[in-house]
Amino acid sequence: SSFVDKKKDLLGGLYEEREEPVMANQVIKGARFHHIALKVKDIDLAERFYLEGLGFTKCGQWGEGDGRALMVDMGDGGIIEIFAGGREDAPCLEDASSLSGSFFHLAIGVDDARAAFQRAIENGATEKVYPKELTLKTLPNPTDVVLAFVYGPNGEVIEFMQHK
Repeated sequence: SSFVDKKKDLLGGLYEEREEPVMANQVIKGARFHHIALKVKDIDLAERFYLEGLGFTKCGQWGEGDGRALMVDMGDGGIIEIFAGGREDAPCLEDASSLSGSFFHLAIGVDDARAAFQRAIENGATEKVYPKELTLKTLPNPTDVVLAFVYGPNGEVIEFMQHK
């Protein structure tokens, strides 16, 4: 199946229903999600958490010290690029989430949000929002989901989202 079909499957009811087939971007040819970058205070802790804790795969690394970086694949080609050198005095994510242009959480689509939440907690994450079932009031159709949020080892907010 196509990349667009895979995205539609992952997004479930959040994907807008259209009468015509969903097409790839016709303005920027080949446009697709590649990666998001995350700056961390402790890159070794982040590497262990994402690789051993969440089962991601390292697909590249470079640099040393505060110039060190690595790329990890979630399993579907979506990549997180992790950079060392995060500042101790940087604002916490809760404060930064209101800044225009900021990303304030990473949402990972999963088959079982409760199991993903538990795995993250067992591997050093801390609870933000315990798994809960809810109906998102999406248009044109509501979407039933299970959501859970954790703080990763460097304070990043991670959402696990399961479509029911």
